Amino acid sequence: MTTTSLREIACTIQSQRTVEGGGFTVRRPFPTAQLDQIDPFLLLDEMGPADYAPGKAVGAPSHPHRGFETVTYMLSGSMVHEDSTGTKAVIKKGGVQWMTAGSGVIHSELPTDDMMKLGGRMHGFQLWVNLPAAKKMIDPRYQGYEAEEMATVQLAKGGHIRVVAGVVHGVKGPVETTSPMTYAHAVLEVGDVVEWLPEEGHTALIHVFDGEARVNESRSVSGEMVVFQRTAGLVRVEATTSAAQILIMGGLPLGEPMVRYGPFVMNTKQEIITAVEEFNDGKLVKVGENSL
Repeated sequence: MTTTSLREIACTIQSQRTVEGGGFTVRRPFPTAQLDQIDPFLLLDEMGPADYAPGKAVGAPSHPHRGFETVTYMLSGSMVHEDSTGTKAVIKKGGVQWMTAGSGVIHSELPTDDMMKLGGRMHGFQLWVNLPAAKKMIDPRYQGYEAEEMATVQLAKGGHIRVVAGVVHGVKGPVETTSPMTYAHAVLEVGDVVEWLPEEGHTALIHVFDGEARVNESRSVSGEMVVFQRTAGLVRVEATTSAAQILIMGGLPLGEPMVRYGPFVMNTKQEIITAVEEFNDGKLVKVGENSL
């Protein structure tokens, strides 16, 4: 891939640890007290890795969402997704669920029966993606893909890239996104290089979550997220340790007012009040949907 220059780095964020859901520890680059969002992204949580004894695995019990999308990507373990549209699916190692909450969904993500019975390692990511004002109240949609359904690129030194959405290294991921979006996971061996050319004006992020890498010639270690300027330019990542792992995330900024309250993300305070009232009154999901 040829381009005139590398995209300029805006800043590097250090992840923080917190507890979410039914009691699982996450490593979170944002939102924090220092940084609320990176438009159009609202949240990124690394769940685990955690090794659970039999009967001890935890997840996220039934809860609502409105106005955005939740993306769950599993690296180890398995979870059962169930929601108020009637969808029930198992997310396994290497799989993804891309759920557009839109006008309203109630869902849960819980360990599978086997995970509860036998225990094991749980490791994955939860990404929240904002929806534009014109699409906040669209019908909910669920997309689920297994590891073997992802677009995969093999790299020169033995690593690979798994593309969930958007285009990286010339291959396109299977997920249909509501707004222009890139989401990919790379496992890199020493000397492997990822080159990605985000669209000018788009948000571009590289999150290193295992090992070390040079990101546009800047050293990054596990737990650090590199945030780029929205100017034109190439993003280049080269692994400096074996089995380095990164997430590649990009998207079109919405540039709209945003008000968030727990599981609801809208454009005005009144829309949030309405969402809370409708949830309390049992009206968040459309008539005919079976809330959990």
